[in-house]
Amino acid sequence: MKLYSYWRSTTSYRIRTALNLKGIAYETVPVDLVAGDQRDDGYADLNPGKGVPTLVLDDGTVLTQSMAILGYIDATWPNPQLIPADPLQRAKVMAVADTIALDVHPVNNLRIIGQLKSRFSATPEQATDWMCHWMEQGFSAVEALLPKGDKFAFGDVPNIADICITAQVYNARRWGVDLSLFPNITRIEQLCLENQAFADAHPDNQPDAKV
Repeated sequence: MKLYSYWRSTTSYRIRTALNLKGIAYETVPVDLVAGDQRDDGYADLNPGKGVPTLVLDDGTVLTQSMAILGYIDATWPNPQLIPADPLQRAKVMAVADTIALDVHPVNNLRIIGQLKSRFSATPEQATDWMCHWMEQGFSAVEALLPKGDKFAFGDVPNIADICITAQVYNARRWGVDLSLFPNITRIEQLCLENQAFADAHPDNQPDAKV
């Protein structure tokens, strides 16, 4: 199994964490988004969206989009379970995960920031302010959605919500978001990073990391 990944990509971080939590072996194939590797014909044929992650199964099947890949991984290797089976609990967990994956991440994507700079002459400071604004908006919603008193986001073990939160907090720290406003989120991130599966998936620990 091959995971086409970029070290700083939060969506790739999600998949690395899930694979690690389930003990699934995979080979990392770096895709340098800054250098434009995602636009090369060979990779674009593999992933028409020209993004990461891309998961290529042992039989050659290609999967794209991190949330779809997470759903496949959890259905195929159900232990430990990342997406609750109970419909009500699943809806609550996915509301948190999707707030990160659908509301926050897309507007902070590298291609969006590139457009802000190239088409609308945004300065680096304005681009950073844009990213921090949307992370703060999303984190405020997540804080309100998280249950009180649970160890992880929901319950005593990490699930897809914890995966999405931890990956996005990496980006928030990178760009200077004031995380003191989000105590539950930072508590969850620190607890997750004590788990070896999360630690091994961290961007700084990737073969293509440039730190």
